[in-house]
Amino acid sequence: MRPRTWVVLGLCCALAIAGAYLIWPKIQAAGASSSRGPDKTGGAGGGRGGGRGGRGDGSAPTPVVAVKAVRGNIGVYFDGLGSVTPINTVTIKSRVDGQLMSVHFREGDTVKQGDLLIEIDPRPYQVQLQQAEGQLAKDQASLANARTDVARYQTLLKQNAIPEQQLTTQLATVNQDVGVVKSDQAQVANANLNLTYCRITAPITGRIGLRLVDPGNIVHASDPNGLLVITQMDPISVLFTVAEDQLPAVLQKLRAGQQLRVDAYDRDRTRIMARGVLATVDNQIDQTTGTIRLRAIFDNKDSALFPNQFVNARLLVEMKRGVVLLPQAAIQRNSSAAFVYLVKPDSTVTVRNITVGTTEGESSEITSGLNAGDEVVLTGADRLQEGSHVDAHLQEANGNGGGTRSNGSTNTPANDPANKPVNETIHGPTNGPANNPTNQPNNGGGRP
Repeated sequence: MRPRTWVVLGLCCALAIAGAYLIWPKIQAAGASSSRGPDKTGGAGGGRGGGRGGRGDGSAPTPVVAVKAVRGNIGVYFDGLGSVTPINTVTIKSRVDGQLMSVHFREGDTVKQGDLLIEIDPRPYQVQLQQAEGQLAKDQASLANARTDVARYQTLLKQNAIPEQQLTTQLATVNQDVGVVKSDQAQVANANLNLTYCRITAPITGRIGLRLVDPGNIVHASDPNGLLVITQMDPISVLFTVAEDQLPAVLQKLRAGQQLRVDAYDRDRTRIMARGVLATVDNQIDQTTGTIRLRAIFDNKDSALFPNQFVNARLLVEMKRGVVLLPQAAIQRNSSAAFVYLVKPDSTVTVRNITVGTTEGESSEITSGLNAGDEVVLTGADRLQEGSHVDAHLQEANGNGGGTRSNGSTNTPANDPANKPVNETIHGPTNGPANNPTNQPNNGGGRP
């Protein structure tokens, strides 16, 4: 190449380097500006985007689910562990010795009092009866002859034909024969009683368990084991315990003549097996556990309760009526108090301290801080703070969503839940489909 060409190429490279040096800072500044986005004052959606709980004048309201406090009933329950205990359990034993001839029941049968169950060979006792009756007849004849002699001796004594001592001796003989006849009568009665014992009948109405002795075996009155066991199934009782601190409230109700209801739940506390009444309270407190035993009586026609079955017993001590109720999920707690987020008419929330009373199932009694009809946040409270704007989706007190209330929305009197009467609801101990709030029909209402 010519030297002139090299000079031109060098100048071009120098110009390119100088231009890049001057233009590159402007390119960096433009990229940074585009990454920051629009200016904070540039309308809705600018700035910090609302922050927690929808802060910022231009931010969208926070969507939440709200529920109204209602007025209803809630029970005060004492819970205890218990077991099903039959009121009567009888082990049937033989009262005579003999061969087991026949069995008139099947295992698991329900028998009534007086039903024939077992027959034992009666022939040895029939023979004993005949012997006793024969001896009785013999001794009765002797007694009649002795009485005849007494009458004869009394006549002869009046004629001075016999000494008085002979008449006295004969009178003693009559008295001896009277005693012998009574003894014979007792032997006859005993033989008849043994014959009765050969036919074993049910002493109570109940369910028969497994047979313990088969026909053909020789049974004895001295056998340690019985022939069968009968357990009374209806009515049946449940023995359960409560803390000794709860005893005064129970005794106060019993002294007032009130009948306290007891519900028997299964092991998982998901199903009521039977419903009965409290019958009695034990006379001693167990010092080792600090509890006292109570007995409740249950109708058991459907055999829902089985002897020795484990149950969770719930004793209804008091039913509070006409109190303000709120779902537990709506109640927030901190280290010092319980509170709720109260939804105001302008779709903002405020923190309201409350006092919680009795809690049963998913509902709690609110003794202060709320009135029936007040609307509080049920879900979504973790994103709220004092004054947050919300878009409240109203869930009825029975557990159904009833509509929404947004900023600037209006409600007609027919659709506004606030204009509907507050229905009294009874919050019992069951959590089944009939009482589960999520399974109740939608009554409408809400704020579209």
